Amino acid sequence: MKVIVADVLGMCFGVRDALAAIDQVQQPAAVTIHGELVHNEQVLSRLAARGFRQVHEDRRQALPVTDTVLITAHGVSDRERARLASAGKNLIDTTCPLVERAHEAAKKLRDEGYHVLVVGKPGHVEVEGLIEDLPSHDVISSPEDVKKYPHPRLGVVCQTTTQVRHADSIRAAIARKNPSAEIRFVDTICHPTKDHQKALEKMLDQVQAVVVVGGRNSNNTRQLVARCRARGLPAYHVQTAADLQAEWFDDTDTVGLTAGTSTLDETIAQVRQALQEIAHSRAQTALTASS
Repeated sequence: MKVIVADVLGMCFGVRDALAAIDQVQQPAAVTIHGELVHNEQVLSRLAARGFRQVHEDRRQALPVTDTVLITAHGVSDRERARLASAGKNLIDTTCPLVERAHEAAKKLRDEGYHVLVVGKPGHVEVEGLIEDLPSHDVISSPEDVKKYPHPRLGVVCQTTTQVRHADSIRAAIARKNPSAEIRFVDTICHPTKDHQKALEKMLDQVQAVVVVGGRNSNNTRQLVARCRARGLPAYHVQTAADLQAEWFDDTDTVGLTAGTSTLDETIAQVRQALQEIAHSRAQTALTASS
């Protein structure tokens, strides 16, 4: 079995910067991480082991007990930032610059009088941060969600980890159902997400199955899995090498490997090694059977 690795996979610069910032914290027990730093279970376990307080994303309404609060790579609204600051909290901000760009785009549309449509996953922490500063908005997760909106001007932005194809299909539905509206689209899908998707597309014609490494709650990882399955290929979403099962590849001659943007380099290397060991074992079994 041959293992093909995507040209672009794994951790993006925003996640690397967030991890670098948190490595500089000298007293972890005095800091509350306001949600999940990144959607990667291994990273979260390491942060807990260091002593950081971590608040579940669904429980951020209560003020953190520590004086210092770390804003995650997914960002927060201006309203939430002001709430924390007014409570006297010192903020360590690790918001990804490309998420900040999406916030600025949404607020600019708001200020220019557009009803803002956010293409993304309802309830996702990044999406929640985007809409909290918007008095007029809708969140759209699929073309089926699109309706005729009672607004003359519609502004469209995307969660940064949205699939380009998915965003395009929603944009088309918005235009189709709102032919008389002025529609302005600002492309806020981040370049690392696009690069991961392009690398996956390049690989899909060469493989019979794909292993996608990433956290269970990672939206961009799930998007990679969904794209594989939309192409009719088996896609196995694993968090670590321990999740791999050799029987998945019994009828596979070539398997692809990719990973979400919050996946550690060492995790990818371990999964790749495990796949190569499965391939070696199969080759040895075949050789024995033929001799």
